[in-house]
Amino acid sequence: MSLFFETGRAVVLTLVLAFACNLAPADAIAGDWRFGTADDGLVTASLHATNKLITGGGALSYSPVLTIACRAGEPRWTEWLQLNDAVSASRKITMSVAVDGDKFDESWSVGSRGRMLVLDGADAIKRLVSASRLSLSWRFGLLSGRGQADFDLAGFEEAVEQIAGNCHIDPP
Repeated sequence: MSLFFETGRAVVLTLVLAFACNLAPADAIAGDWRFGTADDGLVTASLHATNKLITGGGALSYSPVLTIACRAGEPRWTEWLQLNDAVSASRKITMSVAVDGDKFDESWSVGSRGRMLVLDGADAIKRLVSASRLSLSWRFGLLSGRGQADFDLAGFEEAVEQIAGNCHIDPP
């Protein structure tokens, strides 16, 4: 009986803290998005892919991470895909993109040690605002095969609005 009361007390305390800190509404709006703000003013929202990529000879798997970002006071948007395995391209890579089934190719920049694929501009974000699914596909290298990352974009529009508010810029 005392276990029942202790469990109930813990649940009530958790709910009170969540509402007092205003965490419950943000999580309800944002879905699986994770928000962050860096010391240099970079504001981000990140989402893990719904699928896994195999790495390390098949011993490990991971979900690529899609991040959208802006920097406080700068009217510039960026989108990037974070990988654990590097691509062999040095500057640009052709990304096959499917947004709610509409397929097209885009040229993305290769970032930090080949483990980040970057697309700058508000148009990159704008194309996803009303979308529900995003699929990205790319070549790791000439002989290395292809990678693919699939994303459920639930909460994307709300995430963009929250980031835009924190950056003090208009959403795309």
